Amino acid sequence: MTGVTGPGTLDWRVATDELVAAPITAALSSMDRATEVFAAPIDPELADTAAFCERYSVSLEDSANCVVIAGRRGEETRYAACVILATTRADVNGIVRRRLDARKASFAPMDDAVRLTAMEYGGITPIGLPGNWPVLIDAAVMARDVVVIGSGLRRSKIALPPSVLAALPTAEVIDGLAG
Repeated sequence: MTGVTGPGTLDWRVATDELVAAPITAALSSMDRATEVFAAPIDPELADTAAFCERYSVSLEDSANCVVIAGRRGEETRYAACVILATTRADVNGIVRRRLDARKASFAPMDDAVRLTAMEYGGITPIGLPGNWPVLIDAAVMARDVVVIGSGLRRSKIALPPSVLAALPTAEVIDGLAG
């Protein structure tokens, strides 16, 4: 199906393997609500949130970011993905650090995030992440009708109801995750 009405001026269609990274394709194949996940091609040079929103007329309030956080305690590193609206920042050193039971938490180095997710930097999305990673979703994301987020590739985006994200097996909706 092409030409689905969605946020902005994009040509939304049911997500297919040519529009999303391999881990997302694999995850969608077993998701009950996969038909609610739409994808649209974009200029990869415009994948960063501000440029994307401006070019494709998507509201920053409808755009979500997925950031990979590394929490360390001693020699052990634990990872989590945080889904926050583009207008906010994750509380990495408070809520996320405590959730990971870490002494120190920070954004995962780009090389680690790309290697561990098998997704492109700037396109990482919560669908298809390693199964032991918590997906922490700010409650403000849930207030949107639809959010636009990375597709695992810089050359496309996905749009979906936030309830699809909340239904992911390791998802947790957290009040105050972002500010």
